[in-house]
Formats: sequence, structure tokens, C-alpha cells
Amino acid sequence: MAYAHLLGLYLGDGHIVRCRKEVYQLSLFCGDDWPGLIEEAERTMARTMPTSSVSRRQRNGCTEVKSYSKHWVCLFPQHGPGKKHQREITLADWQQEIMEAHPGMFVRGLIHSDGCRGMNRVRHVLSSGVRWYEYPRYHFKNESRDILALCCEALDLLGVAWRFNNRNEVSVARREAVERLDRYVGPKY
Repeated sequence: MAYAHLLGLYLGDGHIVRCRKEVYQLSLFCGDDWPGLIEEAERTMARTMPTSSVSRRQRNGCTEVKSYSKHWVCLFPQHGPGKKHQREITLADWQQEIMEAHPGMFVRGLIHSDGCRGMNRVRHVLSSGVRWYEYPRYHFKNESRDILALCCEALDLLGVAWRFNNRNEVSVARREAVERLDRYVGPKY
């Protein structure tokens, strides 16, 4: 289950770089406004690779959560040169099985890295005046069509209704869908 969560975090805001001969660094970038997310990312990374230490590095407006291992590239075969949205991102068969077994944790990682849960405010002009109402909804935004498709696939597995807001953003706005997704994701903290 930790791996499914880490996979979502990696696909959202992570990358792998080669540091030394056969040693790789996995980095996740978490906004400083979300200290709980930073803690959770660190725990998830440590659970996935318990033989490697996890550290933090303060950056401008964010914290880099990182770990070194020879095996990060084995766990994330999507690793490659360039930006993720400029190359094909497909899951290996074993990764697909993990995602399908734990779609909630996978979506949690995606949304907590490249998404949000917020309030949508709607203004209606009526003959009796202006009426405002608001409701919660989720967004997941990513430039990779492949990563967006994986998010949609996981939402389908959870039975969560979704739609595209625009070409690079998935929205979950129906009340029952938001309530269902709250069980797996919830707001950032």
C-alpha cells in the first residue's frame, strides 16, 4: 500500500537522478504550506525502502524529501531523461497490479502532489437577486496525458465520477463522488 501512495507522489511531483555510480536519488517536492504532507511523504518513502535513510532539504517555498538507493530505478521504471509529460509514462505489469489493488492510495499520492480539494463558489443571478452557493471538489492537474489517464483509471476503480475541466485537469465535483474520494484522499494538511 505504501508503494501505491509513493507511486502517485512520484508521478505528481517527484524525480530520480543518478548521483554516483549505480546510486540514485528519489526526490519528492512538497509545498511548505502542507507540513503533514511532508511528514507523510517521508514516512511513505521510508516504508517503501526501509534500508535507505530519508532526509529533507529546504528549498524556496518547498521541502525536498529525498532518499538514495541503487534500487529506486527498479521501483520506478518510468524514470528517464527529460520531463515526464514529454515522454511516455506506462506502468509495468507489477505496478499496474499494485495500483489496481490500492487505487485509493495511488490517487491520494497524485492529488496530494499535483492536486487539491477546494471549495467551488457559484454565483446565480435570479429575479429576486444574486444567490451564492459553494461545494467541495477535487482537482488533479498534470501536463502528462499518460498520468492523467492513470488518475482517471484509478478513479474509475474507486467508482468516483470525474470529468475533464480542461485538457490537463481532472475534476471530481459531484457530491457523492467527493464524499467517496474523501474516504481515500481528504484535504492536504
